Amino acid sequence: MTTERELRRRIGAARRVVVKIGSSAITSFHGGIRRAELDALADVCQSRMTAGSDVFVVSSGAIGAGMAPLGMTTRPGTLSAKQAAASVGQLELARAWGDSFARFDRVVGQVLLTAADIGRRDSAANAQRTLDRLRTLHAVPVINENDTVATNEIRFGDNDRLAALVAHLISADALILLSDVDALYDSDPRKGGASAVTMVGGEGDLDGVIAGAGGALGTGGMASKLAAARLAADAGIPVLLTAAELAPQALAADPTVGTVFAARPERMTARRFWVRHAADARGAVLLDDGAVRAVTGSRRSLLLAGVTGVDGLFHFGDVIEMHDVDGRVVARGIAQYDSVEVRARLVDRAAGGTGSGQGRPLVHADDLVPV
Repeated sequence: MTTERELRRRIGAARRVVVKIGSSAITSFHGGIRRAELDALADVCQSRMTAGSDVFVVSSGAIGAGMAPLGMTTRPGTLSAKQAAASVGQLELARAWGDSFARFDRVVGQVLLTAADIGRRDSAANAQRTLDRLRTLHAVPVINENDTVATNEIRFGDNDRLAALVAHLISADALILLSDVDALYDSDPRKGGASAVTMVGGEGDLDGVIAGAGGALGTGGMASKLAAARLAADAGIPVLLTAAELAPQALAADPTVGTVFAARPERMTARRFWVRHAADARGAVLLDDGAVRAVTGSRRSLLLAGVTGVDGLFHFGDVIEMHDVDGRVVARGIAQYDSVEVRARLVDRAAGGTGSGQGRPLVHADDLVPV
């Protein structure tokens, strides 16, 4: 089993690193972008690149950067107002990063993504090629969610998840999450009595940990960072979580700050990772208890006989969710039938027919991933 010391050294030696920077680290309500703090983070990234690493920056802050120029004093609540602030803020943010890295004669390439871009394999491949080409041209990719076009239905929800997906997309060696908290704690450290968790080697290390939602300037909180760390671990990528002001230590060759998360021993295949984390689910099916046990415990194919209901419209080849009797998602997979045919089979079964249990499975075991 990997020790904390070994894991920290692995992160410190990583050649391809994704660095996610939270909104609160570089923006404020009344001043827009905090240039001194942004410059300090660019300095740290430059030092890591000078040492031989490729650094990909996932920068939050577009909405926060656009608030001050638009005269907003509170974070906008409506989708249209958020998108308006982001349309201004993305320009401000890209200009700030460009000016900062220009001090080192480095060019910045802005890459804006939506969940739909990562969810489709063709567009995800195009994004991967763009990011890799920016790397070979010695430019600094600065990545953000495209808030100006993303909707509540397709948005990542926070840049922590985006950073984890990008880390998988580019086959990163490490993911570093920089926010306003210096480490993972077992409860809210602002309330006192909390203990820091310095390493998460498995789910058992999170027993009793209480994670909260995001702050006023951003959408991510400790809960989203834990989810992102688990996602990256599935991709075989170790994670370091700490505060932005500790970035010099976090990006050092031997990082001693924050919480480190161990990657799973066997890296999930690209196809299974895509099914579980990246692909857009087009619909869902409800399973009986026997089918839930089969797909989660025995890793068997999902047969139509175990399906009790259908939600939404999906087609052959779409990714669908599988729900238990309480509506919880227990697995995701690639459908071998369309929803119209599944409903017809269920109607036939209710009428006394037997066809619903025959033929190919609804989701083959090779295309099924428990959640």
